Amino acid sequence: MKKILVLGVGAQGSAAAKRLDEEPVVSEIICADADPEAVNSIVSQLKKAKGAFVDAHDLDSIVKAAEGVDLILNGLPLECTQNVLDAALIVKADYQDYAGTVALDQMWVESDLYDPENEPVFEDEATLGWWRSIKAMYEIYGPKFEAIGKLALFGSGSAPGLICAATRHAMRYLDTCDTIYNFVWEGAIAKRFQPFWWSPVTALNDMSEMAVAFEDGKLISTPAFGRPITRQYPEMPERITFKEHCHDEPLQYSFNADTCFKGCRNAYFKYAGAGMDFCQPLYEAGLLSHEEEEFKGQKIVPFEFVLSHLPPAPKYYDEIKSFVDEGMAMDSGCMVIEAYGSKDGEDILAEVHVNAPGFVESFERAGMTGEMYLTGQGGYLFSKMFINDIFRGQSGVIGSDMLSDAQVDKYFEYAAELDITLETKIKKKWEIME
Repeated sequence: MKKILVLGVGAQGSAAAKRLDEEPVVSEIICADADPEAVNSIVSQLKKAKGAFVDAHDLDSIVKAAEGVDLILNGLPLECTQNVLDAALIVKADYQDYAGTVALDQMWVESDLYDPENEPVFEDEATLGWWRSIKAMYEIYGPKFEAIGKLALFGSGSAPGLICAATRHAMRYLDTCDTIYNFVWEGAIAKRFQPFWWSPVTALNDMSEMAVAFEDGKLISTPAFGRPITRQYPEMPERITFKEHCHDEPLQYSFNADTCFKGCRNAYFKYAGAGMDFCQPLYEAGLLSHEEEEFKGQKIVPFEFVLSHLPPAPKYYDEIKSFVDEGMAMDSGCMVIEAYGSKDGEDILAEVHVNAPGFVESFERAGMTGEMYLTGQGGYLFSKMFINDIFRGQSGVIGSDMLSDAQVDKYFEYAAELDITLETKIKKKWEIME
């Protein structure tokens, strides 16, 4: 029997906790957060849960809640990552989080492994810090988790996470891979103002940064909201323009291009939807700047001012139901992987579509938003792999893009039980050119 600590029971953590409560091999779920209302709400809905109030900026507070657990599921803001990783090492537990981290860059710079001569050159310091943080995950925390025989898995929500597993699935159709595109369109649009269905601070931070791409075998910074590219898939009512967006996938794939992605030389994350449409003019006007400035005799940080006006993501049943009762202006979306390469000497495209319930169907099925369904439950599927020992014998640190073929198959076997499925289309060169 397995004991799980879910740290952070917001929209995604609570979704995962609900599913873990149904797993027969789980004996107890500790739902921990700094918000008593969030803890009490989720605990009241579960059979195997107990609550804990944790200050994740205090390592001892996490360790106290984590004593005796088999897995720590980290759904907290990125600045808490180091404390949660350290707590997992102290209590000797496996570790899982929903995103990569940007909080370990200073640890890397201060380590004996730091070599500034061999770092990529980016146009912005934030992307370099992000790269350093992943290096720290692999090369500092990797040996530490190996030493205790435990595994740390990062980037295991929907994107990164589910989309990375789907990209790994695409590789089985190729002998070599040249270029990967990850496309995500957020087509769940409410009738009221609700630009994001997940953490507004996380979303706005991503919108405020330059993007990153893996191009010609090198990591580069790319302009936020730049490099537009249009697509029309069957999931879409019309052609949609996707743009550059600060996201983990190209960075993760670059580390494993040869071992996991058939020698891939180019990887891009392209995004579209209401959140992008809302944020682009703010970004262009300088209203997503983190720099303090003076306005009419008052000092303000534009980013913080904008953030203060954004509604939180709905996470409670009655909140979500109110959107369903009002009716959605649009209830759609897509997640598509395009992997270009060769098979048996012929140029082909492996196009993988992720099919999943939309906003209303997610609520009807599980009392969740579509974002909670895909990210929280996409993350839960990795947790299910942990508790069912699918990672048996593995230790150290891996990203969600490093699953074996057998593990990818198991992931999507579990996903199909939630009606999250893949559809793969193989197109030859003459079809691609049309």
